[in-house]
Amino acid sequence: MPHGRTLSADDLKDLLGDALHAEVVQHFQDRTPDVSRDFVERQVTECLRYLYLVSRHREQLSGLFLPVEQDIDEIWHYLILQTREYRALCEERLPGGFFVEHRSIAYEDYQEEPGRERALEEALRWIPLYCREFGPFDEGALPHWTIVRFLHERMGLSLSDIADLKPVAAV
Repeated sequence: MPHGRTLSADDLKDLLGDALHAEVVQHFQDRTPDVSRDFVERQVTECLRYLYLVSRHREQLSGLFLPVEQDIDEIWHYLILQTREYRALCEERLPGGFFVEHRSIAYEDYQEEPGRERALEEALRWIPLYCREFGPFDEGALPHWTIVRFLHERMGLSLSDIADLKPVAAV
């Protein structure tokens, strides 16, 4: 993918391929019929954004916890179970060219593990990368990214303020 422009949802869908994308969306639509198809498609997009970030920015994000909602984690689980397609996604289509391994941990548990200050520092490392790759967070992204929603709803930062956050160096 050409760099220097933000990646659209269609760019990410192309990484997954039409057939697998449709399968994933349909699977999660069937599991949650009360949720709109657009919302499920956005969940898949945010999962792919997560995987893209981890792949493209391995040095900056390696070992970091990027707090996504449980639904995004479940989509990632589903993709992993499609082993051949997931391996091809990671090793052939994502920019890092390596298998993105999975580890689940609840955000509340993570805050206790390294502490709130480190959790915030780590968030401030990946949020600017997200904005650089995909453009600023919008209202549609908020339900899927725990810390961004916290910064917006609890701390009162506008989406523009969040987009303007500067990266912090690793501690």
